[in-house]
Amino acid sequence: MNNRLKSDFFIRDVLDVAPELLGKSLVRQFDDGTVCRYRITEVEAYRGTEDLACHASKGRTPRTEVMFEEGGKVYVYLIYGMYWLLNLVTGEEGNASAVLIRGIEGFSGPGRLGRELKLDKSFYGENLATSARLWVEDADLVDEFKTSKRIGIGYAGEWADKLWRFYL
Repeated sequence: MNNRLKSDFFIRDVLDVAPELLGKSLVRQFDDGTVCRYRITEVEAYRGTEDLACHASKGRTPRTEVMFEEGGKVYVYLIYGMYWLLNLVTGEEGNASAVLIRGIEGFSGPGRLGRELKLDKSFYGENLATSARLWVEDADLVDEFKTSKRIGIGYAGEWADKLWRFYL
């Protein structure tokens, strides 16, 4: 049974998608054929060009172009020259919102997660509905989760105070 989430799950408001990703399985098929499933435990929502913490707030650039596509695509970017961070694009085309996957069971922090999943630039723009190496599978909706301010975005003014980090 394939319970991979279809594109329509992601073509919704980021504030609906983000908490609903908690408890779902992030699935990675590695180059050697090994398939690993990881329960998503922590996410952050980044909501379009108005959200000063969102990369899209700087407008369309080669880095952010995939964020402006229809939800269900992968947005990866490199930080500190060593960590690829995984974001799942949400919303309608032109919306430019995404969910940063901050934690999976056994791995806390987006950099550690990227290392565990062996992410690199080649994942940029990957379609979660059709990818043979990265996708999300459905699981029961999580009833209870916590919220807090997003991490590391003090520069974003009032946007830093939004309770858009969701975690188990």
